[in-house]
Order: sequence, then structure tokens, then C-alpha cells
Amino acid sequence: MKNIKKKIIATVALILIFNLSASAAAATVHTIQPGETLWRIAQTYRTTVADLAAANKLKNVNLIFAGQRLNIPERGNTFYTVRRGDTLWRIAQNHGTTLTALLVINIIPRPDYIEVGQVIRIPEGSTVTARSSASFSTGELDLFARLVHSEASGEPFIGQVAVAASVLNRMGSPLYPNTLSGVIYQVVSGHYQYSPVRDGRINLPAGDSARRAVREAIGGSDPSLGATGFYNPRKTSNQWVRNQPVTTVIGNHVFFR
Repeated sequence: MKNIKKKIIATVALILIFNLSASAAAATVHTIQPGETLWRIAQTYRTTVADLAAANKLKNVNLIFAGQRLNIPERGNTFYTVRRGDTLWRIAQNHGTTLTALLVINIIPRPDYIEVGQVIRIPEGSTVTARSSASFSTGELDLFARLVHSEASGEPFIGQVAVAASVLNRMGSPLYPNTLSGVIYQVVSGHYQYSPVRDGRINLPAGDSARRAVREAIGGSDPSLGATGFYNPRKTSNQWVRNQPVTTVIGNHVFFR
């Protein structure tokens, strides 16, 4: 009888150890990178410094070091670790959200640059709604795509979406025309606002990437973070654009509001 009890106790102990190990394996662990602070880590995982300190038994929240591993308190959030070949746009597509939603809840200074191993927080639902008030004809969509193609065909896809979004942002601003063609063909002080209109490149056929970028922007994505313009600092010496508030930098383009 004693042997049976011992076997039962041993079996229960093994089950408990297995469950604890599985639980620990499923927990989120963050390895501190040089320059990180506990506050920044808490923001990334949508938790608090107090919760991080409690979960890791930290006596001094200002005393952490690179390479230290932190257990992240579970709060029902979804996180994705960037793998080789990932892009922010592809991550958004795979998780049923948008570029803008990812940009809003993650602190990403360069939207076109993410690193393998970087932790991306995935929103529970899209934080961006489609631009339902914008309705375009087939001809207008073609014009829109041709502009994006001529301005950003060599840029990463997220940069093409940002260019398209900045055009839509102009349409919504009282400082610019409220129609697509009006924005694209606008002339100020004798100068076209977009160089491809001036030199004729806008007449080149749009590629599939530009067309997809237009659809993404119309659907609500705005990697430009509200920009109404952009420029390539290597191709312009215009001081006015250089003095405007910068919203973000993607590829070769600086976006401004």
C-alpha cells in the first residue's frame, strides 16, 4: 500500500513539474538590449514598471544590464518576434491588421527597418478605419498609382504606401485641393508640387506594387504618420520643405506635415 502511495505521489510530482515547465516555456522572456530602460520595455509589452519589477523581483528598477533576461507578465497581449525576411507590411497582413496599427502601438523610428529578434506587439483589433469617404473612379485610381510609381518605384513597399497616404492627407487638409487630380496637378507659384508631373514621368504605366500601395492607403494605412508631403534630401535643396516638421523617414524619403 505504501509503495502505491509513493508511486501516486511521484506521478503527481512529475505532472506538476511538467506543467510548471510548460508554463515557463510559454511565458514571454525579454533579453535586455544595450540602452534599454525598464520603462521602455514596459511600454513595448504594454505593462508597467511595477509589474516588471514584481515579476522579476527587482529591488532597484534603475539597475538593469544588457543581456539580463526579464519575465514579462502575461496580460492577454499578442506578440510576434521578427524573423529573417519579414517586413512590417507582411506581419500586418499575416495578423489581420494594418501598417498604421502596428506603427501606432509600437515605437518604430524607421518603419522600413526592423531587426530579426525584434518583438512586435500585435493589436487585438485594427486601430485604423478605412477612408470610407474617399471614392475614386478607375481613371483616378490609375492616375494615383502612376504618381506613386513615378515617385517611389524604387522605395520599399511601406514607403510607397506612405507616399500614397500623404496624397490622401493633402486631400483632407484645408491647405490643399480636395480632389485627387487637384492635389496631383496643383501648381503653386508656377511650380508643380510633384516633379513627375513636371517631367512627364507620371505618364509611365504603374506597376503592381504601386497599385497595391494605393489600395492599402485608401484602406486606412498611413505609415507617413499624417504627413502631407515628402522629399528626398539628396535630390532637393528646397529650404521650405527642410524646415517643415518631420513625421518619419522611410527609405530615401523624409515625410513632413
